[in-house]
Amino acid sequence: MREHVKILGILNIVMGGLVGVGGLVVLLAAGGIASLVAMAAQDSGDADTARWAAPVVGLIGTGIGVFLMALAVPSILGGWGLLKYKSWSRILMIIVSGFSLLHFPLGTALGIYGLWVLVNEQTRQLLESGGAYPPPAFPMQQPAGFPAGRPPQGF
Repeated sequence: MREHVKILGILNIVMGGLVGVGGLVVLLAAGGIASLVAMAAQDSGDADTARWAAPVVGLIGTGIGVFLMALAVPSILGGWGLLKYKSWSRILMIIVSGFSLLHFPLGTALGIYGLWVLVNEQTRQLLESGGAYPPPAFPMQQPAGFPAGRPPQGF
């Protein structure tokens, strides 16, 4: 499960980065479109339309861009937490994976994979231990009659 946790962390950082860049693009595009709307409205001689249309377009674009960037933050933060084996990252990433299911098609695949990795008992133990390797399930037993730490003679 250790490798799955690392892969999931990297994939969430990449997905969060892409969503964040998309939010930045929407912010820039909304500013440009708002300027074009204002210029077109003024060129047509309709100053009243220019007064309200450009800010509305800019406000809607800003809202969408900020919303996308806000969605990216938990994914990036949770991915970093998974890479560092932080115990809090498991719950955060279960929530993010649940929301990712709505982001068809890549987010859906990432959400299913994330839930599969994160609800696993081994993953819970791995993250609660901070990434330490768990003790073996069946520790080696020293054969009776031999001192601990020394192999039997003649082998």
